[in-house]
Amino acid sequence: MIEVSVDTRIMEGLREDSKSIPSRYFYDARGDELFQQIMAMPEYYLTRAEHEILKEQSGAIIQAAGLNATTPFTLVELGAGDGIKTKELLRYLIENAFDFVYQPVDISGNAIELLKENLSDLPAFKLEPLVGDYFEMLQRTLSSKLPKMVLFLGSNLGNYNEQTAETFLKGIADNMRSKDTLLLGLDLVKNPKRILDAYNDAAGITAAFNLNLLERMNRELNANFNLNQFEHAPEFVDNKAISYLVSKVDQIVHFGVTDECISFEKDEKIFTEISMKYTPEIVEALLPAGLGTVRSFQDSNNDFADYLLRKA
Repeated sequence: MIEVSVDTRIMEGLREDSKSIPSRYFYDARGDELFQQIMAMPEYYLTRAEHEILKEQSGAIIQAAGLNATTPFTLVELGAGDGIKTKELLRYLIENAFDFVYQPVDISGNAIELLKENLSDLPAFKLEPLVGDYFEMLQRTLSSKLPKMVLFLGSNLGNYNEQTAETFLKGIADNMRSKDTLLLGLDLVKNPKRILDAYNDAAGITAAFNLNLLERMNRELNANFNLNQFEHAPEFVDNKAISYLVSKVDQIVHFGVTDECISFEKDEKIFTEISMKYTPEIVEALLPAGLGTVRSFQDSNNDFADYLLRKA
């Protein structure tokens, strides 16, 4: 269920002249299911590209991070999702007898259950899943003296604007010890049409994912959105893919949980998500003091990069 404090954030976003819904609310059970489908769409190159990097270059990544099989360490993944890509890195570590604990963190308990299922065919390893806020979970790791590698994959950083992304990276760095590393997955700048196609697949799965926000509000906030009167409408501006829901007609939606009505004009947009695309210069500008690039690892098409960063 969407909690009361979350109700407030959603309603505040919808009351504004430029309406918005926080993208974190994509991920209920249905949203998780739809996102799994999106990642399998032919247009959605991001998952395949990063999967290739982790399948082909896990050894080089671990070596560059300065980790070895004789020293125990903790592998913390923020926004772990279904764990399919990370499985390649885990397989490398297991096959090479590394002594590590894997702590996947996600705000969705459903995603964590899916991750455990997807990793169940791997040989036994230490798995400590965590459901909750990223920084609260990272703070827990500071009580351990073990070296730490943090994973933030899938270009999830791109869902934040520049200022928020800087703050987020500083928050990660603040919860790292000296010589800890961060593996940061980022989608690279490329042909805008290819990028937009990735967020507007021909099968309409991404559209269903975006519209599921309204269905969730109907179910959990007792709203009466008519999903047929809204459409998914992505745009590409200033290296960002931006997702909107657009009202097809003038309409009024009632929210039973607050006994409140919100008006939508024809063609009015509801902002739901951004997905920033990166160049090396953009990445360097985002990094907080004390967090520096060790190396970047790219897929064979140069679509995606995993940046290995180290805290001084």
